[in-house]
Amino acid sequence: MKSIAILIIWCTSIGLYGQIQDSHRNWTLKNCIDYALEHNIQVKKSKVLLEESKENTLRAKAELFPSLSFSTGHDLVNRPFSDKDVNGDKNSYVGSYGLNSSVALYNGGKLRLNIRQQELSDKIQELYIRQAENTIQLAITESYLQMLYAAESVAINRNTVEVSGAQYERGVQLLEAGSISRSDLAQLLSQYSMDKYQLVAAQSALEEQELNLKQLLELELNDRIQLAVPALSGEDVRFSLPTKAVVYEAALGFMPEIESGRLSVESSEYDVSIARSGYLPSLNLTAGIGTSHMSGTGNSFGSQVKHNFNESIGLNLSVPIYSKRQNKSAVKIAEVQVENAELDYREAQKDLLKTVETVYLSALSYQNRYQAAEESVNSARVSYDLVREQFDLGMKNTVELLAEKNTYLSAQQEMIQAKYMAVLSYQLLNFYQGKGIALPDEKMK
Repeated sequence: MKSIAILIIWCTSIGLYGQIQDSHRNWTLKNCIDYALEHNIQVKKSKVLLEESKENTLRAKAELFPSLSFSTGHDLVNRPFSDKDVNGDKNSYVGSYGLNSSVALYNGGKLRLNIRQQELSDKIQELYIRQAENTIQLAITESYLQMLYAAESVAINRNTVEVSGAQYERGVQLLEAGSISRSDLAQLLSQYSMDKYQLVAAQSALEEQELNLKQLLELELNDRIQLAVPALSGEDVRFSLPTKAVVYEAALGFMPEIESGRLSVESSEYDVSIARSGYLPSLNLTAGIGTSHMSGTGNSFGSQVKHNFNESIGLNLSVPIYSKRQNKSAVKIAEVQVENAELDYREAQKDLLKTVETVYLSALSYQNRYQAAEESVNSARVSYDLVREQFDLGMKNTVELLAEKNTYLSAQQEMIQAKYMAVLSYQLLNFYQGKGIALPDEKMK
């Protein structure tokens, strides 16, 4: 029994350890996208709507087949003022039974038009799923890179705090040596406090980005995200850009909202044909079998059912003559909907063009900003190191030191922001061309 208990505890521990490992695993961008595509609520909703659309298609196809129904009626009849029947009873019981079928032979092609339109709806819904998946992929990519930027910003601010602390301690030594005044030391302490505040603010920004990414991944409250940091270098920012025309032409053929817009126009044209079928006659074939019986006749139930058995077959023709403008209005409304669908289609193309142009200009702008920021960081580092050495020797005052330090810090922040935004813009350009999203080899930090 003791061995069994130990085994149970061991297995439970393994299971809990696995859950902890899963919730604290290192997330690559690919992991995040794959997980979100599987668990995102909007993607799941789109798939549920596709199942509903497919069921509607099956129902539309079933309209081509004959219907079959069974009906029965049972009545108890009382004749209080009539003479008694042969059984001495003024009440009688009547039962009827029928099996009926009908099929549409012609209705202006409405049934087949409905099937074709519903099949288009299935395709449109499939495109909506792709659209939902694209939306979550883009949101995950942006949030992931924003979190990487926030994490690197925290690292820079933490390093700045360490340097500020060391400078303050050095300032204490210089004050004791008589090289600086108490006001200079107070400035160093104030800068040290400000840098600690900036570190707290950077950590809060990182937590906010983590929360945003968790929500996109549909993670639980206590789950934490540890990112696998990709090996991004300057070469990943200094990429060659395709032309806007190349990106846009590829996006027109790849992005699902464009194809769904085109199919929506085609679907609305079916609405016009369906509405026009209201002007045409309809012809239905009906058939049925039935029987009945009645109490008080003196004949047995079986005898009545046999002798009252009947068969019927018939044609029902309906020719519209005056529909109080229903058909005419239906056609007009359907034509207006076609026009509206065409405008939506054109608007989707214009929105895509605007998006491509915006992303392209962002990529170009952040490339240039990164190059300028990289040069600024290099020069600011050299200048800051020189001023810091001179400050330690008493050759520079506190104001000059802090000015150089803040210039260096600002240049670092500008460079990492430009780096991640340039990478994001490049990934978006690849995505709109149908090349997918893939960061350089990701490594653990």
